[in-house]
Amino acid sequence: MTDMKKRFLIVSALAIALGFGVVGWAWAQEYEGPMSELRFVVVRDYNGKPVRDAAVVLHPVDRKGKQSRGGMELKTDNDGRTNIDGIPYGPLRVQVLAPGFQTFGEDYEINKPELQITVKLKRPGAQYSSQPNQGDAKKADDKKPAEQKPQ
Repeated sequence: MTDMKKRFLIVSALAIALGFGVVGWAWAQEYEGPMSELRFVVVRDYNGKPVRDAAVVLHPVDRKGKQSRGGMELKTDNDGRTNIDGIPYGPLRVQVLAPGFQTFGEDYEINKPELQITVKLKRPGAQYSSQPNQGDAKKADDKKPAEQKPQ
């Protein structure tokens, strides 16, 4: 990889991290009260092994259960772990996305100085369609259409 590409990747990564940091900082600044440190562990439900590079997306939720604007995204490490400080007490919507797994989503009530959330991702389920498979479609009669008599 050339030095130019390396610099571009580093600058891009810093810009993204700074952008998420600013969103998180603005989110926390709107709230005056206790804050929590959240720790996430993301594993496969069928064998308990960690899921690396999973996106853990945090959205503030109002008291009516409506998702507020803003939020932030974290990525899991090789051990399926990620954490964040300074999350205000109150409702929080957590979504976890990873290629090859069903999307996880759940609302949590943040009410402790430290909270560990373990997410068990499932394999994709069977997909169903309301449309019949082409193999199930009936074939049209091979007979010629009835001739119409002139009137």
